Amino acid sequence: MITILCAGSRGDFQPYIALAIELKKLGKDVRITGSRSFESFIRSYGIDFYPIQADLESLNVDPKMLKEAQSADNPLKMLLTFNKMKKYGIYMVHEFYSACEGSELIIYHPGCTIGYYAAQKFGIPSVLATPFPMHKTKEQTSVILYGRAKPNPLINAFSYSMLQGMLWLASKDSVKGFWKEQFGKAPDNFGCPFERHTDRNHPVVVSCSNYVFKRPGDWNENIHQSGYWFVEEAADYTPSKELSDFLNSGEKPVYIGFGSVFHADQKDEMSKLVVDALDKSGKRGIICGMGEISNLPENVLSIDSIPHSWLFERVSAVCHHGGAGTTAAGFKAGVPSIIIPFSNDQFAWAHRSYDLGVGSKPIPKKKLTSGNLAEAIKFALQDKIVFNAKALAKNIATENGARNCAKIIVGCLGR
Repeated sequence: MITILCAGSRGDFQPYIALAIELKKLGKDVRITGSRSFESFIRSYGIDFYPIQADLESLNVDPKMLKEAQSADNPLKMLLTFNKMKKYGIYMVHEFYSACEGSELIIYHPGCTIGYYAAQKFGIPSVLATPFPMHKTKEQTSVILYGRAKPNPLINAFSYSMLQGMLWLASKDSVKGFWKEQFGKAPDNFGCPFERHTDRNHPVVVSCSNYVFKRPGDWNENIHQSGYWFVEEAADYTPSKELSDFLNSGEKPVYIGFGSVFHADQKDEMSKLVVDALDKSGKRGIICGMGEISNLPENVLSIDSIPHSWLFERVSAVCHHGGAGTTAAGFKAGVPSIIIPFSNDQFAWAHRSYDLGVGSKPIPKKKLTSGNLAEAIKFALQDKIVFNAKALAKNIATENGARNCAKIIVGCLGR
């Protein structure tokens, strides 16, 4: 059994589902471990699931603190929120460790470093599976500082130390506390494990297209990046009649949705802003994930969650918060991006989209107005941006990151 330890929101789990599906195709038993709230979602893809009972709800995590974490728009705020969140990790580490027992190999998200130490304890291979490039290089800036600092070899290297340090900060105390409680002392060679994955039995696999961020030439040969990990959604998805009729009643609409960073108390303000922006830009729109919105004009439809892989190919542009998974889905669909970053690495994906010529200039959430959103929509729908977005999608389609990385992982077991 291969065990995958994962953390985050629904969008964070999707690349790991894709990886698990490819591992199953190669004949391996695999399960994903994560918050119990994702069990039905994971199992709907035919993947076994080990539920972690301790989650944000059961631990009574302060909603205000969660909101702060989702709006940390600079590295200092990110560091402070990571520091606040770390105290809850100890309650989850026990269960993550139990999930690893009996495994032949452990794959772990960078937010679940218990996977590295559990594998070390059991004498089995561990694989760091990351949803973004996170290993030190002098060639490009990390997702913490990309677009915010002028790149140079020194800044680039420092930015990765900062990124790794924040991720390690969030889990090191919980791992150390658990280990001392369970075994009487800290793990052997206790420290940040990310740069220790340097041999074929402890590789790194990265979900990122080389057409978005090229794999750095100064990385260790056992860091593998060969494309995004996309989930193969069921081909038989059927939209509601309301959505189908709307899509067929005029020009392709603009998709607008902000995923898990959107909060219900923002609904009235945000929906009004979006409707005004669509009116000013003269475009139709689909608002996703804001709940039922009353008194919408005929050119705007509100919907609940829907597979991005199905909808994004049927819209003219995608406007979102810049989560790594949503950004990748927009790139894959070959449509322009309008990214409104709220926090963390979202700023990097917003700037990268603009730098690649496939999207509008980033509009930080704090600076969002109906006027600048309308201008961003117009900019994104220029012929040259539309052309670039289609070209990027064609390049991304030549990669199969999930399959290639699954083969690397199975190769560990063969040795």
